[in-house]
Amino acid sequence: MLDLVIVSLHFFVCFLIAVAIWRGAKDVGLPSSSTGSMEMEPDGLILIGKEDDIKKSQRITAKVDGREIVVFYHEGKFHALDSRCYHEGGPLCLGEIEDINGQACIVCPWHKYKITLETGEGLYEGINPLEPSPTPQWQSKGVKQRIHKVTIDNGNVYVSPPDLSVSFDSDYFAEKYKKSGDLSMEK
Repeated sequence: MLDLVIVSLHFFVCFLIAVAIWRGAKDVGLPSSSTGSMEMEPDGLILIGKEDDIKKSQRITAKVDGREIVVFYHEGKFHALDSRCYHEGGPLCLGEIEDINGQACIVCPWHKYKITLETGEGLYEGINPLEPSPTPQWQSKGVKQRIHKVTIDNGNVYVSPPDLSVSFDSDYFAEKYKKSGDLSMEK
C-alpha cells in the first residue's frame, strides 16, 4: 500500500512540474503570433520588429513584460498602447483609426469608445445644456489608456517597458488578460 502512495505522489509531483514548466514558458516575453522574436536591449528597450514590416502591416501586437500591447503606424508616426480597451477590455488591435478634431483615435470594436493614439485620452461627444442652442462637442474623459514610448533605431522599432508607478484604467484589463492568457477576441 505504501508503494502505491509513493508512486501516486511521484506522478502527482511530475505532473505539477510539467504544468509549471508549461505555464511559465507562456509568459516570458514571447511575442504574439503577429510578431517576430522579442529581444531586450541593454538600455531596457524591447525590440518589437522591423520598421518597414510594421509600416506595411500598419499595426502589430506584442508582449512587453507579459503585457499585450499594440503598435500602430499611422500617418508617419508610431504609437503604442495597451491592446485592451480601458472600458471592458475590447481588442483595440481590431479597431479602426478615425480622425477626431485633428487627433488620430483608435475606436474600440466592442463599444465604439474613442481613444487618442498620442495621449491615451478617452473622448466623448457631449453638449453644454447651458448654451442657448447646444451642439455636440468632443471632450476628454482624461487619460484612460496606457501608452508606451516608441523608439526607432537603425530600422528597428522598440518599446519602453511600462512605468507602473502611475496607474491607468487600462491596467485592469492588461493584468486580467496577462493572468488569464489570451481570452477570446469576441465579446
